[in-house]
Amino acid sequence: MTTPIIVWIAMLAVFIVIEAATAQLVTIWFAAGALAALITALAHGPIALQVVVFVVVSIVALIATRPLVRKITNTKEARLNADRCIGQTAVVTEEINNIDGTGMAKTDGKVWTARSADGSVIPEGAQVTVDKIEGVKLIVSIPS
Repeated sequence: MTTPIIVWIAMLAVFIVIEAATAQLVTIWFAAGALAALITALAHGPIALQVVVFVVVSIVALIATRPLVRKITNTKEARLNADRCIGQTAVVTEEINNIDGTGMAKTDGKVWTARSADGSVIPEGAQVTVDKIEGVKLIVSIPS
């Protein structure tokens, strides 16, 4: 075996071991490039051609699999059923006072702890809009 063949086999093995040891797609594209370069070396292609094949195949593999990788590694937050309350109208069931730390509002058939988005005191019985949810508290505001 010639040196370039040994180098490509070693690189292929290293990329595969790294890929197997990680939970994410990290080096799979380089493994594909190393395999293509190894095939080029076995066909007695010049070293410069082997390097070009390695780079081109690695880049093409990366571009071709990018949508799949995005789908797999998607870090978007999971939406909860409670998120559907955002934008809905709620009725204040206990005066909302951020300073005193009091306030309850009912929406979607459930009673939540509530806080005012702008810090204003909102009386019991008022209709408010749910702006967001922080933990288990509704952050609400009086509709304009």
